[in-house]
Order: sequence, then C-alpha cells, then structure tokens
Amino acid sequence: MSGNDNPYSNSFGQMTATANYGAAPAAGAGGYIKDTTTANFAKDVIEESRNQPVLVDFWAPWCGPCKQLTPVLEKVVNEAQGRVKLVKMNIDDHPSIAGQLGIQSIPAVIAFVGGRPADGFMGAVPESQINQFIDRIAGPAGADQAAEIEGVLKEANELLALGDINGAAQLYGAVMQADPENAKALAGMAECMIAANQHERAREALTDLPEEMAKDPAIQAVSRKLDQIEEARKLGDPVALEQDLARNPDDHEARLKLAKIRNVEGRREESAEHLLYIMRKDRAFDDDGARRQLLQFFDVWGFKDPATVSARRKLSAMLFS
Repeated sequence: MSGNDNPYSNSFGQMTATANYGAAPAAGAGGYIKDTTTANFAKDVIEESRNQPVLVDFWAPWCGPCKQLTPVLEKVVNEAQGRVKLVKMNIDDHPSIAGQLGIQSIPAVIAFVGGRPADGFMGAVPESQINQFIDRIAGPAGADQAAEIEGVLKEANELLALGDINGAAQLYGAVMQADPENAKALAGMAECMIAANQHERAREALTDLPEEMAKDPAIQAVSRKLDQIEEARKLGDPVALEQDLARNPDDHEARLKLAKIRNVEGRREESAEHLLYIMRKDRAFDDDGARRQLLQFFDVWGFKDPATVSARRKLSAMLFS
C-alpha cells in the first residue's frame, strides 16, 4: 500500500504529540557527556541522577587504562541516547569526592541513581561489559518505549471502539513509525480501514508480511474478519433471508447465512443468537456447523468481547446442562 493512496497516510508519516514515546532530546556526539568539579558535583551528579542514571568516570591524565576506557565509555553512553549520562571527574584536580567514595584505583566508574551511588566497576573493561552494566542500571534498551507503545495502543483501541477512526488511525500509525513490525498496530490500522469500508486496502496492508508478523494472533484475527466480510457479500439480501425465516423459522441454511451477515454488520449478539437457535434445534445440521461458526466468531471478536462472554455462557449451558 503506497502512502499516496492510503487514506491514513498522515498517520504513517508522522508521530503525534500523544505518541512521542519519550524520545531523548536531540544531541550531538558528547551531548550526554560532561566534565564536572567538586563544586558542581551535587548538581551534575546527585540532582541529575534523579532524572536518569549518571555514570561518574573518575580518571587522571597520567592513567593509561583511563585513556583506553574513556573513548569506549563515551561511545556506549552516546549510543544509549539518554538512558544514562556520563560525568567525568579528574581526580588530580578534584580528589575529595573520590576520597569520600573510597576509590583507591582508577579508572573507576560509579553509577548514581536517585541521588545515591548504586553500582560500579573498575578497570578498562570491554564495550560488551559496559553495555551490560548500563542495562543493569537503566533497564534493557527499549523497555520504556515498549511500555509507552502499549499505552498508546490501548488508547487507540479505545478510540476505535468509540468510532473515532481517524484518531485511532493516527495513534496506530505513530506506533508503526516507532516500531514498523508491531503486529498489533498494523492489525489496528487494518481495523480502521475496515471501519472506513476500505476492505481492499485492509487486505493489501496484510499482504506479504514477514512470516513471524503474519502469524501474530492480531493479524490472523483481522484476516479472518476480512474473509468473513467477503463471504457475507455473497450470501444474499438479509431482508429476503429474514422473510424466509418468517415463513419457516427452521430454515437453518437461511439462518446461518443471516448470522454471518449480521456478524459483519457488527450485530454480534444477534448473530450469536441465530447460531445458538440452530444448535438448539438441530446439532446435526451441517455437521454441527453452527457451533463451529460460533467458535470462529469468538476468535475474531476476542475472549473479552461482551458478545463472546454472553454467547459462551449460553453455549456452555446448552452443552453441559
């Protein structure tokens, strides 16, 4: 699906203010790194560590291992994009803080979190260990973003349920920009297209996906929903089917067709009642086809949907009474 013919192209093309995912402010190389002094230590380290972890690199110009560690440490901190900050302190010029912390050899890196020293290491350790150290202090990369994405998806789902298609599509599109292979966001965008009667575009959006994404339950549910819509289009006029049932309430074939049509119209409770009626009258019809169809509807509606909850309760009462 090209951006030009997608009715929600603005959603794919830009992040919304609601879904900015706490991105770190733009910074060039060294934007998360600074030198400090004894006088500024409280502000640069203690206060700042209440916002995010601060690593303090205690070093000296004569220290060979310090010269090995510093460029690697700076590289990792810049790549962390604000998950941590790095403050460097020359202990020759400012020895008192290192003395208070009991540092006896350098290089030494101490992590401050919430205004207090939390962890640290000594020596010129390799890049992989520094990354592990930052993950331990700041949490795995992307953890905060993942939590925010879940919150935005929840908001988008609520907007879609309320009929705000454009609002929901903007949020789904924002998530897709932040995480292009987020299956829940793509499924939500496809649901918006279905709600806007853009069925072909919804089908196109779900075509040629990566294998793992295509197998996601959310994608599978929307695909089945599109299949049901396409099938319902071929089932005839619902008014004529209602008339057939008025003449013969036990015309199970007409009732099954009507159930499928009512489902794609969003009249889920009515659809379920038609299928339950068939089951009560004739479980042998279409080899228990009414029950199988109802279970397929449950897969698409979702376990917590009110229509699913109600129909499951009635189905259980019928099967186990």
